[in-house]
Amino acid sequence: MNLHEKLSLIQQEFKAKKSRYNSFGKYNFRSAEDILEGLKPFNKKYGVYFTVSEEPADTFAGDAKHPPMIVSKAAIHDGETKIEASAVVGIDLNQKGMQTPQQFGSASSYGKKYALGNLLLIDDTADADATNNHGRGSTIPGPGKQSTKVKPRIDESNIDKAFTFLKNGGKIETLQQTYLMDDSILQKLKNG
Repeated sequence: MNLHEKLSLIQQEFKAKKSRYNSFGKYNFRSAEDILEGLKPFNKKYGVYFTVSEEPADTFAGDAKHPPMIVSKAAIHDGETKIEASAVVGIDLNQKGMQTPQQFGSASSYGKKYALGNLLLIDDTADADATNNHGRGSTIPGPGKQSTKVKPRIDESNIDKAFTFLKNGGKIETLQQTYLMDDSILQKLKNG
């Protein structure tokens, strides 16, 4: 069996549990570590091993308009052949509440997770903050039996949860897409 056939079988058989919990969004998700842990049984079964690496992307090097970027690569090897997938992630240096090493670490974690996801064909769209209502909000029937989702609101009563989300690597843009908020709340969140 060649490496492409082995990878195809692994893609079909692979399951990685979502062992992490986002308390702000109230949803479970999987990390790169969860994926790597889930791959260990396949090493012996198929005589393969997996690697993850990363390097800075120089696409916009020296361009102040673009954030620094990391290229993460996940690969499967059988000793003779290698199949690789990659993911490119920008580093948000303006992220409030995070030190620079945390900003790079957060981007690195996302890059590794998505490179592995690309290699293994993991569909993580249910984990994406922007597409998951996390059990919040309500559905109101609209005209013609369609439904319209009502976004929940961030205000003074729950702004501390939004600050915690940002401190843990969340993006202000995600909050803006997911929640309604007044300009004064948005300014408080941006100013940290």
